[in-house]
Amino acid sequence: MRDPTIPTSSKSFQPQRVMVLGATGTIGQDTVRALLRRGHNVVCFLRPRPKLGAQTPRSIASLPTDAELRFGDVTDPKSLEDEGFRGERFDALVSCLASRTGAPKDAWAIDHQAHMHALDAARQAGVSHMVLLSAICVQKPLLAFQHAKLAFEKTLIESGLTYSIVRPTALFKSLSGQVERVTRGKPFMVFGDGTMTACKPISNSDLADYLAGCLEDERRHNRVLPIGGPGDAITPRQQGEYLFRLLGREPRFTRVPIQTIDAVVWGLGMLGRVSKRCAEKAEFARIGRYYATESMLVLDPATGRYDASSTPSTGTETLFDFYDRLITGEAAVELGDHAAFGSKSCARAKGAISKRDLAIV
Repeated sequence: MRDPTIPTSSKSFQPQRVMVLGATGTIGQDTVRALLRRGHNVVCFLRPRPKLGAQTPRSIASLPTDAELRFGDVTDPKSLEDEGFRGERFDALVSCLASRTGAPKDAWAIDHQAHMHALDAARQAGVSHMVLLSAICVQKPLLAFQHAKLAFEKTLIESGLTYSIVRPTALFKSLSGQVERVTRGKPFMVFGDGTMTACKPISNSDLADYLAGCLEDERRHNRVLPIGGPGDAITPRQQGEYLFRLLGREPRFTRVPIQTIDAVVWGLGMLGRVSKRCAEKAEFARIGRYYATESMLVLDPATGRYDASSTPSTGTETLFDFYDRLITGEAAVELGDHAAFGSKSCARAKGAISKRDLAIV
């Protein structure tokens, strides 16, 4: 039953049967809850069911009991059809699916090909609307996962289905990897002076509400939708300053020169010509450099500059609200593969930076 406190933009709301991909991720879980609150019938297609006797992963156990769970292989078109859609009718497909690492092979397999299979299966199931969680960084594509996402976006736009392509800015979890190190008395790490980039971070729950709302808000149909959270755009330095102020300490920053990352990227790139492992590390380093030098805001194609005022906002929770809750223990964060300074990719890039390359100020 739909939560009566949730406003609707539709004069005659009709619950829909929705297939959700990527439901076990942090955004996916909140999106499932948001869809259920709106009264939709939700089916989640998940990775193969755990073996008999094995402990159910927390990401599955924490999904709402009102959602139907089906298990299979999202990269296998037959599994999508037989174990996912099962020859049944669906109204919409909502995908929060994304590659784990951003490495080229993983990106093209998940961000592109798995979505191609899902789109084909959805069409056969009668789906008329797809809501796709993408990323704002695809507006300036320099990395493999960005090109893979863009390639599928193009296919979806040309598919004839109603589409809503949601491109969020930075997520709270990707900006929370340094909270623990700062509370332990270590300096906050920034690239350059910490002011070359900015973003309008958005919480998981606010983004999930926005994604779910795409089904009934016709203003979000057949559109590419960049979206950030409430408040002004903030820089990495402002993030660090707020954390130190919250802890009652004098700000301390470790500055990483961009030239250092460039050297890491170049060195790993050269080694990558003869080593597959180094080639993968080079891509992770390029990912780290991208997020260190590009703002997560709408890019003005006319000027080539990022524009905070042109970046739409939604929701109620700010990053600083989230930091408050992290420090008091009211919230926790699970860091994904792309979480800045807390991720596997950035950790690999940082591992190649020696202490003499850093300046503590």
